[in-house]
Parts: sequence; C-alpha cells; structure tokens
Amino acid sequence: MTSHHLLPVILCGGSGTRLWPLSRETYPKQFLALSGNGVSMLQDTALRLNGLSSAITKAAPLVVCNAEHRFLAAQQLHDAGLQGAQLVLEPVGRNTAPALTLAALAAQPRAIMLAMPADHVMTQPEKLHRAVEAAWPLAQEGAMVTFGIVANRPETGYGYIQKAQPIQDVDAFGIQSFEEKPSQELAQAYVDSGNYLWNSGLFMVRADQWIKAMEALQPTMLQACRNAMSQSSRDMDFIRPHADIFAACPADSIDYAVMEHLPGNDILGIPARVVPLDAGWSDLGAWDALWDVLPHDANGNAHTGHTLAIDTSDSLLFSESRLVAAVGVDHIVVVETPDAVLVADKRRTQDVKKIVAELKAQKRSLASSHRKVHRPWGWYDSIDSGERFQVKRIVVNPGASLSLQMHHHRAEHWIVVKGTAEVTNGDKVLLLGENESTFIPLGHVHRLTNPGRVPLEIIEVQSGSYLGEDDIVRFEDTYGRVAPAVQTSRAA
Repeated sequence: MTSHHLLPVILCGGSGTRLWPLSRETYPKQFLALSGNGVSMLQDTALRLNGLSSAITKAAPLVVCNAEHRFLAAQQLHDAGLQGAQLVLEPVGRNTAPALTLAALAAQPRAIMLAMPADHVMTQPEKLHRAVEAAWPLAQEGAMVTFGIVANRPETGYGYIQKAQPIQDVDAFGIQSFEEKPSQELAQAYVDSGNYLWNSGLFMVRADQWIKAMEALQPTMLQACRNAMSQSSRDMDFIRPHADIFAACPADSIDYAVMEHLPGNDILGIPARVVPLDAGWSDLGAWDALWDVLPHDANGNAHTGHTLAIDTSDSLLFSESRLVAAVGVDHIVVVETPDAVLVADKRRTQDVKKIVAELKAQKRSLASSHRKVHRPWGWYDSIDSGERFQVKRIVVNPGASLSLQMHHHRAEHWIVVKGTAEVTNGDKVLLLGENESTFIPLGHVHRLTNPGRVPLEIIEVQSGSYLGEDDIVRFEDTYGRVAPAVQTSRAA
C-alpha cells in the first residue's frame, strides 16, 4: 500500500431521536433502511465509495460506533460484503471531534481520512467520487478539506460555509468563514449570493495533520484520547478505548473544535479548503427530510410499506406491520411500528424529539428500545404475553449460538419453524428440524445453536412465575458477556 491511502472513517454514533418511533437508542437510524434501496444507512455509507478512481488506493473502512452497537455494526458490514473493517468502540458518546481523533490514533499517520457520518443519504454517489478525487491532492499536501453542499433553497436548519478564493487547477475554494444556522432572510441572501454552501459534516484530512491541529487547538481532548487508546484492548475486529479515561474527554464537534479555527490561521500551516458537492445529499435529520428523498405519488405523498391515501396530499405514510390509511389530510406524517404510532404535522417534525424526552421522563422503554430486540446472535420479537406466559419469535444467524444459560423462574418450550436447531438441554444435545420441538424445564442448563447455513427461526413459549429478561445466568458466552452471573435487563 502506498504511503498515502484513503481510509474511510464512518462516524456511526447518534440516536436519531427525531426519527422516533423507527429510530431508538438501541437501534438508531444509521442501522435502518430508510431511503428505499433496501440497505441500511451504515451499509450505504460504507458502499458509497465503490467506483472511486483506481488511482486512489482505498483501505477497508474504520467505523467509530457506540460499544452497545458493536455486533449490529459488524453484522451489517459483513452482510454488505465488506471485509477487514475495524471498529473503534466508544464507551460513551463525545461528539465527532474525539471520534475522529480515536480514528486518527488507530490509523497510519499518512493515511488520508475521509470522515463520513453514517446517517446521511447521497442519491448520486458518482458525484461524491468526483468531489473526493478533487480533494485528494489537497489532502495529500496537508490541507483539511470539507465538502460544502450546493444550496438549492434557503435552509435555516444547516450551518453555512462562505467560499473564499478558488484554488488553482482544482474544483475547490479557500474558506472565508463558517456561519451558524441563519434566519430565513439571511439564508435567502446566502443562497442568492451563490457564495455560500451548506456545511455537510464530511471531511478529508491526513491523520498526522489532524493530530497536529488537535495538539494546537484541543490539547486536553487529544491527551484524553491518546491515554484511552494507549490503554485500549482488542478482541476480534474491535478496538476498545479505556472507558473511564475516554469518559473524561471533552465533547465537541469537528467543526467547533478544529475546522472553524483554521481560516486565516497561518500559524498552524493547515490550509482549510471546501469542495462543492451536489450529490443528492440529505442528513435525514427528521421525517420531513425522508419525505424529501422518497418518491412521491401524483399528490405529493411518499409511501413506505402497506399504505393507502385518499384525498391526501404532501404527506408521508410509513408502515412496518399494518395498513396505514389516510383520508382528507395534508402535510402530515404517520409512522407505524409494531409498538408505537406517530402522527405529526410534517412542518413540525423537528419536535418529535420532545416525545422521546417525555417518554424518558416517564421512564418508558419505548423511548430507547423496540419490541423487536437485536442481539449478537440474531434477534427476538415478543409477539404475545399475559399472566405467567410470554411468546417470542427468535431468529438465530447461521453459525451463531446463544449463551449456555439457565433460568430460576421460568420453563421454555421451543418449536422449530425454519432451519435446524442444535439444542443443549441439561446433559443432552439434540438436533431438531422443522416442526420439531423440545421442553426446557425450570433450572435446566440449556443452549440454542444454529449449525446450518440459513437463519434458524423458532417460537419460544415461556411459562413461570417471573418472565423478566434479568432472569438469566450465563455459564459460557461467545460474545464476552459477563458469566456466570444474573444479567440485569439483558436477553439471551
């Protein structure tokens, strides 16, 4: 590999509260397939550079994500056919500047990092390729490059970049200033001038130049990241910075911590550059932004799932499990999931985060988790429950296994619906095919494994005096969860 290679750094934090009820803390928007192409936003981001000029040597991506999402991120990258990716696991979120610093410390010093948030949409990735190729020589020479979205309307929800002088022989500009989110009148003036671009949150910079900028501008933040990485641990493809040290790191964005200090600052010797980008970009910050990027019917409605609209216009109807029907309404958003339904004025979707805040204040789990719960081995969905019973649909990935475990308060019946199950039940090991079943008595040590090449699907019927997810003692676990102990609020 040459001394300069492109390292895609995917920033995969965030909870996406304005896209509730679909996006929740345990399964936020970057892991959802929202834009209609069948892949998650993380997968779309990781695949976005396919087709980039062969003159640029591209490494496997480095993903910075929440430690709680590590298996979800790894599985999605694997499913997308991406091999060799590394995942740096943030024990707590500290915004994008510390996240990029962790990536720079894990990278080769001369690697050119392309920082990409995992929750953005670009409908024309080939235009991103041209912009990256324009930025490449600038980053090689030591510049910090951001990508400014060509503004097609006055937008008060974005920051703006004021262009300075054009850069010779490259489709890029110097940067005069960064401007905060403007009023409607000022946003219109920015667009009319043709001299301002939206701040996209995409950056390209050499790893050693980023560290140099952090040393000068954010030494406390850099030292915390260095200390956390120097005492990090590694397992599989995961890099785990020291949790307590990283938790003490100041939080700030790439823009505020570094980028906005560079224009006119010749002391650092790090030029700030902006490359215009017009690639069908959206940050999908709220439901109205998703309405913008989805196809519309003749009345301006966007549909996902089983929906029906009569005498309805300019609305978003989103269904996961049931028919969503609308009659005689305009400018609304209806989002249906198996455990929650959102109805909102499309012009007020930024306020959906207030619902999440209220649910948290009421200590309701709907703020953070879905009925369908993802685990390292697959997922389960609690499809019915009542006094002394609960029914779950469980899907186990090929080759995956639940922990070797037991329960103090419940017995379980397992019925195989699809695939093959290897069942440890006390001192016996059984192989069950479709339509076969077994009974796990209370107190029996047991394990469920999928030895096949297709997903294993079972129906589990629990019965007993207590059915909470904290009634589990693990004896062995492939995924490094603490054992043996009672695992509070953790499922199999």
